[in-house]
Amino acid sequence: MSIEKTSLANDDLMAVMQQAALEAGHEIMRFYETGCEISLKPDASPVSEADHVAEEVILKALRAYLPDVPVVAEEEMAAGDGPVEIRNRFFLVDPLDGTKEFVLRNGDFTVNIALIENGVPVSGVVYAPVSRRLYCGSPSGAWQYDVQPEALSEAIRLQVRECGEQKTAVASRSHNTPETDAYLQEQAIASCVSVGSSLKFCLLAAGQADVYPRFSRTMEWDTAAGDAVLRAAGGKTLTLDDQPLTYGKRNQLSDCDYANPFFIAYGSAGPV
Repeated sequence: MSIEKTSLANDDLMAVMQQAALEAGHEIMRFYETGCEISLKPDASPVSEADHVAEEVILKALRAYLPDVPVVAEEEMAAGDGPVEIRNRFFLVDPLDGTKEFVLRNGDFTVNIALIENGVPVSGVVYAPVSRRLYCGSPSGAWQYDVQPEALSEAIRLQVRECGEQKTAVASRSHNTPETDAYLQEQAIASCVSVGSSLKFCLLAAGQADVYPRFSRTMEWDTAAGDAVLRAAGGKTLTLDDQPLTYGKRNQLSDCDYANPFFIAYGSAGPV
């Protein structure tokens, strides 16, 4: 899928990330419409041919533009082919975030690409192929686009909302836990919307919800792009000890490389 270059971001790297996400999404939709074989990885999570093809598209684009910047991509990591060294600047890629949602055909899956600098997600692109909606976050701000056949729509600026008395949470569609239910009750959350993939971060960034508690396992490539969009919109993602969620976590005593601790993402300037 090719979008007119003039409709993409002025920043060259962001334009490369956007185009790679759109092309990966186009490939995913081919399989979504015709079907593809699903298998299980060693951790029992599903993987499809769509995951692999989309990842190849993204890796080719990123490595052609910035060959010296390492890319940590989910399926390469699962195959044991991840970079040996990541230094202070690297990409995190989840070519099909929400494979379970892809299999269930509910549309809640995304393409995630993020640039990490010194542990911080500074730029991110999240593309939802079914709704054809593109979310972008960078130091210049957070933006939403509708993807039209030959161009992107006018950009809509994303900004988190002020947290009022009636708070709305977003939670995982496929990975809810008793801890999540307890948190929602303790915080007197008025309503909770179940959504798959990194779209939860994007709903916070768009001012459509206030908090996203995550008390189940995630990996850095699951969260980095959405987290970048949220932070660019004025939100934050904190661990349970109120520290910013960081990226590039390796040699962890309690978990594998690139595994996240539990966290809470906030769609406001401060905790709910």
